[in-house]
Amino acid sequence: MKNSIKLLFVIGLFTLTSCESNLDTINENPNDQASIDPKFLLTYVSKSAFQVNGDNMYASRMMIGTDGENTYQYMKWNDASFDVYTSGLLNTVKMMQEAEKINNKNYQAIGKFYRAFYFFNLSLKFGSIPYSEAVKGESGITQPKYDSQETVMAGILSELKEANDLINSNDKIEGDIIYNGDATKWKKLINSFRLKILITLSKKATVGNYTVATEFASIAGSQTLMSSVTDNGELKFADAADSRYTMFNNSGYGSSLYMADYFINLFKAREDPRLFTFAAQTTAAKEAGKPITDFSGYNGGNPTSPYSDNAALVASKNISKVNDRFYKDATNEPSSVLSYSELEFILAEAAARGWISGSAKTHYDNAVKASFTFYQTYVKNSNQYFTGFDVNQYLTKSLVLYDNSASLPIQLEKIMTQKYMTMFHQSQWTSYYDYLRTGYPNYPLQTGVAAPVRFRYPQAEYNYNSVNLQAALTAQYGGNDNINSKPWWLQ
Repeated sequence: MKNSIKLLFVIGLFTLTSCESNLDTINENPNDQASIDPKFLLTYVSKSAFQVNGDNMYASRMMIGTDGENTYQYMKWNDASFDVYTSGLLNTVKMMQEAEKINNKNYQAIGKFYRAFYFFNLSLKFGSIPYSEAVKGESGITQPKYDSQETVMAGILSELKEANDLINSNDKIEGDIIYNGDATKWKKLINSFRLKILITLSKKATVGNYTVATEFASIAGSQTLMSSVTDNGELKFADAADSRYTMFNNSGYGSSLYMADYFINLFKAREDPRLFTFAAQTTAAKEAGKPITDFSGYNGGNPTSPYSDNAALVASKNISKVNDRFYKDATNEPSSVLSYSELEFILAEAAARGWISGSAKTHYDNAVKASFTFYQTYVKNSNQYFTGFDVNQYLTKSLVLYDNSASLPIQLEKIMTQKYMTMFHQSQWTSYYDYLRTGYPNYPLQTGVAAPVRFRYPQAEYNYNSVNLQAALTAQYGGNDNINSKPWWLQ
């Protein structure tokens, strides 16, 4: 495994010329004459795609910094990178090409999943992006056009549909660090991800030729989906070079990163023991000898306050750090891009909206139970946090209890709040996008500062693909490339 990772890192280097990649470089593939077993590429792509994203923890009001003004915490970010075209997409396409040579449909299907995954996240980040002409340097396309966000979303839905049709029990899947070669589990992830895309487009009635609610109901009613936490689309870490937990030995986690009070207070109000797996006791609580299961021993900082005010909480010993397992445990919990718990929340929302029949409460309860199962399974020595806990009793608490007869806004707030509470260092930017889409949970914001709805395009695109970029900006944002220009999916 170690040798495979190193080999693929070399392949990645061939596709990169700088940290700020441009699409001239992206579309030139120096490996066009090379052959490599697709199993090596699958390992590399999977390892890259499933990493933890820490920036969302600030934007989603879960963590704060105390040693300077974090741009994500204070909603002041600017441009982002197109590096994923080289680090992920080019190697994904290469895997699919190599799979075609050996007539292995499963690698092609998984490649379509990763294409959908990468393009989905890129489009949510920016809006219109190169899609139909992207990663086609071998065909001479070095300055690809931008496709509209609707075109991208419709296209990846079709790619996932094709992936579902391709996946089979005959073609062997090697190099699979996600499902260990289990094609059925890949099929479940592919179809569940189709539902994730469709629920993300809840503000739109149609996307391309798809009717959003109808397509959702069709998939939910006829396709195999995740059915337990063992189906989670997640990366398990190992205590070996290049395979350790993403945040392992991160110095900031041990020094200047603390919990946000908004996030902590949701757990304290519900007496939810998952809090103890995320946060550490305050120094004052430790010195007072309070049990780790005493909710009064946990406190966060205000994500909208100046960082110096939160630093004062550190001095007064009245703020919780992130639980040290996130930076001291080389293996820690797996990192998911889509879990069974998240899928059940998606189904609960669809039922609440009337897209599918059945009880939203049943799906909601399943989602909450699955989240507890995850933490009780993967957090080491979890009994110290969950001893005596009864999830069925938890589901009857007034702040947790789900009511199918409540108005849609009340149902959505309940679903999105609990969904948010499962996403500490999980599912990358999903919690923030859910907030943009639904308004729930209601993030605290600084007065006069709106939550950004996108990132600016990379400077490299202005330098190397400016004609196509300017056309895209004019078509979608009236030429304005700023973080408050609302993309199609939110309109």
